[in-house]
Amino acid sequence: MSTPPADPHADPTDRGPDAPDDPLLRERTHLGESRAALRAMREDVENLDIRDVTANWVNAAVLQRQMDERIKALADLSHTPLFFGRLDYLHAPGADKAEGADGERFYIGRRHVHDAEGDPMVIDWRAPVSQPFYRASKKDPMDVGLRRRFGYTGGDLTAYEDEHLSDPSETAATSKLLQQEIERPRVGPMRDIVATIQPEQDEIVRSGLSGSVCVQGGPGTGKTAVGLHRVAYLLYAHRERLARTGTLVIGPNKSFLHYIEQVLPALGELEVKQATVDDLVAHVEVRGADTSTAAVIKGDARMAEVLRRAVRAHVTPPGEPVVVVRGSRRWRVPAYELEEIVRELLDRDIRYGAAREALPQRIAHAVLVQMERAGEAPDDRVQDAVARDSAVKAAVKAIWPPVDPARLVLRLLADADFLAVHAEGVLGADEQKEILWAKPARSVKAARWSPADTVLIDEATDLVQRTHSLGHVVLDEAQDLSPMQYRAVGRRCTTGSATVLGDLAQGTTPWATRSWGEALAHLGKEEAVVEELTAGFRVPTDVIAYASRLLPHIAPGLTPVASVRENPGFFELRATDTDHEVVDACQELLRQEGSVGLIAADARVPVLAEALAAAGLTYLGPGEETTPDTRLTLVPASLAKGLEYDYVVLDEPRAVVDGEPDERTGLRRLYVALTRAVSGLIVTHAAPLPPQLG
Repeated sequence: MSTPPADPHADPTDRGPDAPDDPLLRERTHLGESRAALRAMREDVENLDIRDVTANWVNAAVLQRQMDERIKALADLSHTPLFFGRLDYLHAPGADKAEGADGERFYIGRRHVHDAEGDPMVIDWRAPVSQPFYRASKKDPMDVGLRRRFGYTGGDLTAYEDEHLSDPSETAATSKLLQQEIERPRVGPMRDIVATIQPEQDEIVRSGLSGSVCVQGGPGTGKTAVGLHRVAYLLYAHRERLARTGTLVIGPNKSFLHYIEQVLPALGELEVKQATVDDLVAHVEVRGADTSTAAVIKGDARMAEVLRRAVRAHVTPPGEPVVVVRGSRRWRVPAYELEEIVRELLDRDIRYGAAREALPQRIAHAVLVQMERAGEAPDDRVQDAVARDSAVKAAVKAIWPPVDPARLVLRLLADADFLAVHAEGVLGADEQKEILWAKPARSVKAARWSPADTVLIDEATDLVQRTHSLGHVVLDEAQDLSPMQYRAVGRRCTTGSATVLGDLAQGTTPWATRSWGEALAHLGKEEAVVEELTAGFRVPTDVIAYASRLLPHIAPGLTPVASVRENPGFFELRATDTDHEVVDACQELLRQEGSVGLIAADARVPVLAEALAAAGLTYLGPGEETTPDTRLTLVPASLAKGLEYDYVVLDEPRAVVDGEPDERTGLRRLYVALTRAVSGLIVTHAAPLPPQLG
C-alpha cells in the first residue's frame, strides 16, 4: 500500500481545533464514525415495531420481509471498505459559482450512510454527486478541487492519495492506489470494481434504463463488472419501476454464476435473479445431445417460422354453422361468418392462446347482434353465457384446438411428413433429415430432449402464450448464443431493456454470432448502442500481447486489447516431458500470493487430476470458491470463459485447439484460456505450439 503522501495543502478533513493533526488519523476517525452510524441505521430498522401499522398478517409478513432485506443491505462487511474515495468540491453543488459559495466534501462508498441528524457521512457511488470521482480530470475537473483515493489492508484504512484537479501546477499522474487495487490478488469469488471504475466504463454504467447497450470487450476490459454495476446503478436510479418489473442476470453456466454471485450483494443489491439460458427454457428434462450440425440448424432463426406455421396449422376452417339454443329460440351463426371471425383473428397475428380465448366471445357477439336485431336487449352477462354454451365450446375445440408446445416440437422432430409440410421453402431436405430423430419418441416424457430442443419448445410456448417480460436483463458471454437462444432471451425483455456483454473473439460454439448487429436483431434490440472497451485492466501486458497473436485468425476486425497495467506480469513458455512438470509449475505459482488456475483441454483433465492427487495437491472445480488454504482450481478449457485467477498454468495449447470440432473454434478456445491470468502465466507443452502463436 502507498504510504500517506505529504500534504502541502490545507487538509479539508480538519473539523476544528480539537481534530488530530495527522490526516490519515482524521480519515480513520471518519471511517470509525461512519461504521458506527451504519450500525445505528441497522439497529433502527431492527428495533422497528410494526404491530400498530399492519392491518393483517399478510401486510405484516410483507413488511417484515422488506425490513429483513433492508437489514441485510445495511450489513457492514468488515473486510470491505465502507468508503474508498473523497471529493472536495470548490463550490456547493447547484450554487452560483460567481457567488463564491464554499464547496462541500463527500466521501464516496458502496452505500449511503447518514448520522443521527440525517446528514450524509458516506455518499452512494451511484449518486449524481459521486460521478466526478470517476470522470473528473485535469482537463475537466467538474468543479472538484481535490480527489482523494484510500488504500486499505483488509478493512483497515492504511493510505491515501490526492489529486488536486484544479491546481495547474500539479501534473497528472497515474494513481498507484488504483493500480494496486486492480492488481490485488484474487482469492474467492469475483469482487466489485466500484473503486476502480474508469471514465469509459462509468459512461456505460450510468446510461439510462430506456435504452439497451451492447458492450464488446476483450479479455480483462471489465465488461462483466460493467454489466453488474450497471444493474446496481439502474436499481438505484429506478428502484420502484424495477421492483415491479424485475431484473435478471444471464450467464453461460452455473460455475460462472457462482463466481459472480457476490458482486451485487456487496453493492447492497440482493433481489437480482441469476440464471443460464438453459434455466430459462427448462420446460422438459434434457437427457440427450445433438450433433453440432443438428444443433446449428435447430438454433437457426428460420426455425421460428417453421414453428409458427406448425402452430397456426392447428386452426381448421369451420365447415358447419354454430347453433345456440336460448329458451325457445335458436340462434344460428353461419359457417361463412365463422370463417370471417377466424380469418380476422389470424390476420391480427396475436398469440394462439389469446386468439383461442377471444374466439368464443366473438361467436357470442355475433349471436348478440342477432338478438338485438330481433328486439331483445342482451347484456354482457348474456354474452358470457353464450360464450360458455356447449355448442360454442364444441365449435372452438374443433376450429381452434389447444396446442401443447412440447408435443408440437415432438411431432416436428419425429414425423418427417409433418416437418416437411411446415419447413417447405424454409429448410432444405438435407437440413430436415439432419434434425429428425432416428428413433422417434413415443411421448414427451420418454423423449431424449437436447438443449436446442428446449429452446424450440420455448419458442412454441411463446407462440401460444406471451412470455413475461422483465424490466432489465443482463446477458453475459452473449457471443456464444444461437439466434433462437437470442430470441428466447429477447422474449424476457420485450417491454424492458438489455445490457449485452461479450467478445466476438471468444465465441466458441459452432453457432457463435458473427456480428453484434445480427445478434441484436435476433434479440429484438436493433436500436441498442454498441460500445467497445479496449483498455485492459486485468490481463498483464506480456500475456495479452501473446494471446493477441491469435486475433488475425479468429476475429480479424477487432481491436486488440491494450493493457494499461504498469506491471507487465509474469509470462513463460515451458517445454515439458511429463505431467509431473505441469504439477511442479502449479506448486511454483502456489508459492505466490493469490489464486492459481490449471487450465487444460477437457480430455486432459482426468490425467492431470491424478497427477495433482499423486503430488498431494488439493484442488477445486471451476466456480468453487477458493480459500487461503485451497487456492488451486483445475479448469476444463470449456468452462474457463469468464473466470480469472492470479496465476495460470495452461497445459498443452495444441490439445485445447484439437479438442474442438474445427480449428477456428479451437483457436478461440485457446484465446480464452490464455487470457484468464491476472498476474502471471506459464504455458506448458510437450507437443508443438499452434503455428498461429508464431
